[in-house]
Amino acid sequence: MSLSGIGVLLIGIAFLILAIFLARVLNGVAGTLGGINKTLDQLPDQLDGILGETGQLIRHSNDTLSDVNVKLENLTPMFQVVGDVGNTTRNLTSSVQNVTDAAKRKVDHVDEETRNKSIGGIYGTAALGYFAVRKKKAMKSPESYPRPGTLLSEGEQRSNDIERMKAEAAVAAKTGKYVKEDR
Repeated sequence: MSLSGIGVLLIGIAFLILAIFLARVLNGVAGTLGGINKTLDQLPDQLDGILGETGQLIRHSNDTLSDVNVKLENLTPMFQVVGDVGNTTRNLTSSVQNVTDAAKRKVDHVDEETRNKSIGGIYGTAALGYFAVRKKKAMKSPESYPRPGTLLSEGEQRSNDIERMKAEAAVAAKTGKYVKEDR
């Protein structure tokens, strides 16, 4: 064998190895294409199922949407009533605020002595009311009828308490203890 024969033999062996390698690669590609073919054969059935489910989903969504629309139509008058109540409340609140502001302006212009008399009158009325309620309760129970002498001393004590409260109210009003300063 000559050198050229050996070279041709080596080239032939190389082609044989190349052919075997290409055959294996092409066989793997053929297997992959076979799997893809099976998947593509199953695809129409799967798409039919998916499209059927999608159609049902759309129908259910439409039913739900129409139900929501009906319920919103039923609730619309209620929202309008709530809005009207809100507007009425806002108007009432602004009216009360206007009255309060007017009363505050009137009170701000009242002199100290008038304010002191007003506070003393309030305390006196509260003390008189308290005394009347206690006496009414005492009169309801038969064993606790007050004696005339006791009633007189209690009345004097209450009178002294009322005078003391008036004096305390006058001092508090002069010092401005209960008056809010708007300065």
